[in-house]
Amino acid sequence: MHKIPVTIITGFLGAGKTTLIRHLLQNNQGRRIAVLVNEFGEVGIDGELLRDCQICDEQDNPTDNIVELTNGCLCCTVQEEFYPTMQQLLERRDRIDCMLIETSGLALPKPLVQAFRWQEIRNGATVDGVITVVDCQAVAAGTLVGDLEALEAQRQADPNLEHETPIEELFEDQLACADLVLLTKTDLVDEPTLSKVQAWLHKELRSGVKVVACQEGKIKPDVLLGFNAAVEDNLASRPSHHDSEEEHDHDDEINSIQLISDRAFEPTLLIKKLKTIVETEEIYRIKGFVNVANKPMRMVLQGVGDRFDSFYDRPWKRDEFRQTKLVFIGRSLKQEQLEAAIYS
Repeated sequence: MHKIPVTIITGFLGAGKTTLIRHLLQNNQGRRIAVLVNEFGEVGIDGELLRDCQICDEQDNPTDNIVELTNGCLCCTVQEEFYPTMQQLLERRDRIDCMLIETSGLALPKPLVQAFRWQEIRNGATVDGVITVVDCQAVAAGTLVGDLEALEAQRQADPNLEHETPIEELFEDQLACADLVLLTKTDLVDEPTLSKVQAWLHKELRSGVKVVACQEGKIKPDVLLGFNAAVEDNLASRPSHHDSEEEHDHDDEINSIQLISDRAFEPTLLIKKLKTIVETEEIYRIKGFVNVANKPMRMVLQGVGDRFDSFYDRPWKRDEFRQTKLVFIGRSLKQEQLEAAIYS
């Protein structure tokens, strides 16, 4: 039987990975696509968004083709979480044309790719390519890697200077593993800034890796699929900060908080409160569903920094509770403080 080509989609929190996959599923050009989603936190926001794409044939159960792992970062739980899930999917590979793996924003891509060297997986699947999604505005603002000019000046002055934070190392590892970089939210910066970010990215990437601008995940599937890179066979060309380590550690202070409420919210007021919280807490990402009073549809809310986007994805089902479910990902977040700020 054929090997399933697997595309790994990585990128920092809020870069647009789920939006990209959602668009790809809705424009699959007849491909039977399985999706594995690695969430950080217990409330499965991304998986539910993908299952509600309404793209599965009537005879297919979206629960079978969209699998969600919420028990930890994939690069740390490869053996416990990823391996048994892949075994189950490989048993159905005669009904799968390709697979997408959306890593959490905190996952290193390389340990996940290395798992495809295991004989039990290698015989049935191959990593077709690694797509790294990058938030153009965030990079331009220095959110991930600091000021671009200052960072470059620092490196020129002392290339051995140990100045990286864990988040910066993660971002660099995601770029190092990429076969293609998708630059999102380019409409939020001017042309000189866009050119500056693109030029900086090209310096950081391996020779031949392209940077493609993409808005709202709208890009043709043929651009993302069919690299035939067999990434697991050429990992030596994709250096990582953690290549010499047997195991790696994440920043233990990074955590996620789930807020679930039966209360209805007015969107403008809720976003105003969330922006106030972001000013006082180190929050990398906010995402979830909102119960809006007197609205028959569920609102999807996503926030990165002080930028918030929302849309109504589908009507509330008759048999489901109209709940607001929000996930906050950041540093040293406390449940009681967030609840007090939201409900005040």
